Amino acid sequence: MLINTNNLVTITEANQNFSRVARLVDKNGAAVILKNNTPRYVLIEYSQFQGDEFADDATVQVIGESIIKRHLAAFKELAK
Repeated sequence: MLINTNNLVTITEANQNFSRVARLVDKNGAAVILKNNTPRYVLIEYSQFQGDEFADDATVQVIGESIIKRHLAAFKELAK
């Protein structure tokens, strides 16, 4: 995700002026909320969130097994 510096908002500002942050999301699609000068939270429109697909437990399991199979020799060496 590319971060536009105009979308950065401190957590204090988000707390005190949430309507401004909401307008920023409406205009630019997202806002990155900083905590201790570090990106911590992303605020996006609900419709954008709804469209994202999240991996379920079964998918994570399949991916994990695939990684272990491909790198089994390296994992065995590390276990020594």
